[in-house]
Amino acid sequence: MQSLRFHPAVVRWFEQTFGSPTEPQVRGWPAIQSGRQVLISAPTGSGKTLAAFLASLDALFREGVEADLPDETQVVYVSPLKALSNDIRKNLQEPLAGIRALLGETNGLEIDVRADVRTGDTTAAQRQALIKKPPHILVTTPESLYLLLTSDSGRQMLSTARTLILDEIHAVVDDRRGAHLALSVERLAALTKNPLQRIGLSATQKPIEEVARFLVGAHAVDDAGNPDCEIIDIGHRRELDLAIEIPKSPLEAVMSNEVWEEIYHRLAELIQAHRTTLVFVNTRRMAERVTHHLSELLGADAVTSHHGSLSAKLRLDAEDRLKRGELKALVATASLELGIDIGSVDLVCQLGTTRSITTLLQRVGRAEHRRGGLPKGRVFPLSRDELVECAALLRCVQRGELDRLSIPEKPLDVLAQQIVAAASTQDWDENELFELARSAWPYRNLTRQEFDGVVKMLAEGFSTKRGRRAALIHHDGVNHRIRGRRGARLTALTSGGAIPDNADYRVILEPSETFVGTVNEDFAVESLAGDIFQLGNASWRILRINSGVVRVEDAKGQPPGIPFWLGEAPARTTELSKALSDLRTEIEKLLIDGQNPNEWLAEEMRLPPEAAEQLGDYFADGYRSLGAIPSQQTLVMERFFDESGGMQLVLHTPFGSRINRAWGLALRKRFCRSFNFELQAAATDDAIVISLGTQHSFPLEEVFRYLNSKTVRDLLVQALLDAPMFTIRWRWNATRSLAVPRFRGGAKIAAPLQRMESENLLAAVFPDQLACLEHIVGDREIPDHPLVKQTIEDCLTEAMDIDGLEDVLRRIEHGQIRCIARDLPEPSPLASEILNARPYAFLDNTPLEERRTRAVYTRRASERNGSGGLGVLDAAAIDKVVKEARPEATNADELHDALMLLGVMTAEEMQRTSSGESAEHFMSTLVAENRATRLILPTQHSKHREVRGFWLAAERLPMIQAIYPNAVVKRNLTVPEAVRGKNWERADAIRELVRGRMEVCGPVTADELADILELSCSEIDAALLGLEAEGFILRGKFHPNGTQQEWCDRRLLARIHRLTIDRLRAEIQPISVQDFYRFLFVWQRVDVDHRVEGPDGLQSVLEQLDGCELPLAAWESAVLAARVADYDPEWLDRLCFSGRVGWGRLSAPQNPTARTIAPLRSSPIALYQRENVQDWLLLSRANSAMEFSVANQVVLDALQSGGALFFTELVRRTGLLPSQVEEALSQLAALGLVTSDSFDGLRALLVPSHKRPTFGRNIGKRRRKTNLA
Repeated sequence: MQSLRFHPAVVRWFEQTFGSPTEPQVRGWPAIQSGRQVLISAPTGSGKTLAAFLASLDALFREGVEADLPDETQVVYVSPLKALSNDIRKNLQEPLAGIRALLGETNGLEIDVRADVRTGDTTAAQRQALIKKPPHILVTTPESLYLLLTSDSGRQMLSTARTLILDEIHAVVDDRRGAHLALSVERLAALTKNPLQRIGLSATQKPIEEVARFLVGAHAVDDAGNPDCEIIDIGHRRELDLAIEIPKSPLEAVMSNEVWEEIYHRLAELIQAHRTTLVFVNTRRMAERVTHHLSELLGADAVTSHHGSLSAKLRLDAEDRLKRGELKALVATASLELGIDIGSVDLVCQLGTTRSITTLLQRVGRAEHRRGGLPKGRVFPLSRDELVECAALLRCVQRGELDRLSIPEKPLDVLAQQIVAAASTQDWDENELFELARSAWPYRNLTRQEFDGVVKMLAEGFSTKRGRRAALIHHDGVNHRIRGRRGARLTALTSGGAIPDNADYRVILEPSETFVGTVNEDFAVESLAGDIFQLGNASWRILRINSGVVRVEDAKGQPPGIPFWLGEAPARTTELSKALSDLRTEIEKLLIDGQNPNEWLAEEMRLPPEAAEQLGDYFADGYRSLGAIPSQQTLVMERFFDESGGMQLVLHTPFGSRINRAWGLALRKRFCRSFNFELQAAATDDAIVISLGTQHSFPLEEVFRYLNSKTVRDLLVQALLDAPMFTIRWRWNATRSLAVPRFRGGAKIAAPLQRMESENLLAAVFPDQLACLEHIVGDREIPDHPLVKQTIEDCLTEAMDIDGLEDVLRRIEHGQIRCIARDLPEPSPLASEILNARPYAFLDNTPLEERRTRAVYTRRASERNGSGGLGVLDAAAIDKVVKEARPEATNADELHDALMLLGVMTAEEMQRTSSGESAEHFMSTLVAENRATRLILPTQHSKHREVRGFWLAAERLPMIQAIYPNAVVKRNLTVPEAVRGKNWERADAIRELVRGRMEVCGPVTADELADILELSCSEIDAALLGLEAEGFILRGKFHPNGTQQEWCDRRLLARIHRLTIDRLRAEIQPISVQDFYRFLFVWQRVDVDHRVEGPDGLQSVLEQLDGCELPLAAWESAVLAARVADYDPEWLDRLCFSGRVGWGRLSAPQNPTARTIAPLRSSPIALYQRENVQDWLLLSRANSAMEFSVANQVVLDALQSGGALFFTELVRRTGLLPSQVEEALSQLAALGLVTSDSFDGLRALLVPSHKRPTFGRNIGKRRRKTNLA
């Protein structure tokens, strides 16, 4: 500090408070004091905010020491959050007061450097005070900075600014707020009397140079892209205590309440084990839900929630309570993601995946948010796919990877708003205004044509039936001047900002009129008076619902419902998607090599064993089902029947939801144009699902070629025009561009009216978008209007990633991506998540309760597939369905029905319809009644040497004669008048003949049909393709081990699939206890009919019981005697002498002493195969704390030193009595420390000594010591 040019009072205060500076401060202060533009990038908690402020404080106090400090704003600090701005204001009071006091002590000076805040929460009185006496340091937000720049008083206050600090700049650069802020910064720079020094503070970003370019503006970036800025990049690498937590029960696509309870209890355990815990969730509804359940476990005063729908008062109260230690846990959304001061946090828990590497680092960095702290975080995945993503997230953190920053390119709606705001404060030369806009980095590529289009839109407005609207500026084209119209400034002030309205209802507590927070419009409309809901961990009873307001009273803690808020889910970042794909690829390599990935996941990925096992089993099951693991190099498509008879098409495309949403919408549009049906579809980060009806049939592998990289953009534009995303973004853009004001006449315009006004504007500029499609031929023509173009661009690049999709399609076209298509009887395990997708994933307007995916049965994680592969149809199911579909005739009329169905019938087929004599009798009856006849094919036409003929019904004669014009009708018939007049084309007739065949024959090849019907393969193929186009039949390889392409009637194939699934489900059906015990009796060979005999039978029993420990006395008296007929103990001795079988205790006793050694008779002794002894020894653990008697120790030492000894040798070596040696051997055997080469010696130890006729005869076998314990 002494080497830096700080005032001594500043140095003294800092050293007294902090001691020594951090690296961002040491490197940042000289750069800031030099007057250069500076960007400091450092991890959270590294002191970068003070690095930016202290130099400004020093300059202000120096000015006050040297001369009178004028009451003017010199430093403007901009924070992305109102709460963070309040925080900074409070945190500035300490250094201001401390330095002021030190100056008073040393110099006797009273220098009043003031800092104040101006945000949306600032009251009118506080705003007036700011204008009368401007603070030296103004703390504000991007939106409030815009308002100040648009008001006369605000511009006067800001005109004296010298320093601009943009804190947490990374939080705004990648969205509309960033573009809005960039234009405001350029307006501020043009306003200030002094050169404006820009200081940026950022957390983890890649590339950091892009943030620097955003900070300094396009005019300070050279042609090579280098910004004129001092970049101080400390790096983001920081030691983290980060791990994954999973519940005891297996994760599913949708978690049950029981599993949620496990998570709540685990969260409660972690919260109790730490002083303060911050729990991050991804939605406001989950924040309220988790808070409610944790309150039941920990107490209502120990937990509360924090999110953007709570009032500022409630949020601030929650922050203060946590800081004071009154709360054990705070459940928050992104509202606490940035550096708001909430005191010391010991642990951060993240429920669900963050879908972003940067977000995870930011959130976990809130723990131990201090210098030298070790952030501790626990991530709770909420599904199996989230477990995969969380594993990839942790791997990215371990490798130091980051998400790549992407700044929106020249959003024209924000430009329109800022032009109105700028023109309402002064007259502008249009060239100067154009250059000012281009100096903002997001608008560096703005063309003059685009700028002029926006100016024209603002000057001319919109022509509607109610006249011209939204004309906000005057454009003098002759003198190239732009000025605001009357009322333009008021519109800019009341309707400005980049954050779109969300149409929420305000919740007001009566009778105090206290603002509690907001709830979603749909939730408010669907609620009734008397309903109780939770908001901010408190229960509220609805009194009444007015326009935009829900009036409530305190429900006194009664059980509440949880409100919901609607919105779009954030997409997984490109870098995280790539990391997840790499993880899948590595797991697939292990599975291909026949390895179990569980150990690799536990060691390489540092996953808990339970998580590694779930993850490994999940992909192993998926690999068995699909034959591959989907990744960005291997795409897999699966198709299967649902319970309604329709089909579901799932594309496994782990590119993230932005690419998948674009792919799904474009595919849906292609299907619509091909089959003339609007299909339900959904897209998540890992997959796309399209619900097919009974009319759709096509070769599955062709779907990969349905889209072309050169035409997909135009197709997607037409598709998105009908998607909800277009309407929503049009309304946002119309509001941001001020075409639809948010306030009128001093009152807020209700959300429904805003929607109607935006729709009216859309009808004025783009009537085809709302027109009846029956009157539109071909593609809708896109008008050349700035807002329409911007809305389409937002859909293509913000909600979706058209560039990414085009790249994927190019790689498919060039063969760089492997594409696999599988027809399955039921969905693979990897399809479970997309089949249970949330509403935000839907690509159409069909509500959740009407989704066709609800008709799909999916296995639970515990229901493992026992068939070894889902892609195989059951041969027995095929045979059964074919047999059931074959027509059976019990009389002549039913035989006639069979003829009508099949078209023609061979003699063999006729015999199969009923017993031989009956069939001939029925046919004779039909012939006699002129209802049937026989058709003889010419010999030269027949493929066979013998004469071929068919039986056919009279009604089918014209159709059959069109197919076989040279055939001879054995007996002329009178054709019914209803069919006589139809002229059949041969191709149509063949298609109808094949249609009848397909209804009964089951899976069949084209060659087989051609052989039966005596037609060429090309004719059969043409007929089959026609039926496939109708959705009548499907193609595939349906028979097990089939090699040729087969065709099958859709209805029959659905039945085959259903029977196959029934068989698979039956394999995992639980059996009764009685059946289980019957199985055990047979399996264990205890059943009388399954007992074994002789030494070989005994050997097989011992192989089955290898390593099993049982009480010694039970082995021969109960276990072996029950399994081996006429069991002879000598057989066991022979197996032991042969070296094939050994005995001994494998498990270690728990803290044994000489007094606690169990009798040998009840000790657990195992019979094991000697070839496996080393494996059993690895599993056993010796107990080093064993205590022995003197005799035991003497015998053990003798065996250890002398090796295997006979009993008499052991007595002689030890000098003990034979009875003492016998007792010692018995206890050592019970402890697992000795064994012998025969079971006879162990058997003898069970016989009391007074009952033994001859001591040495049974005990004197050879014994040896082994390390069995």
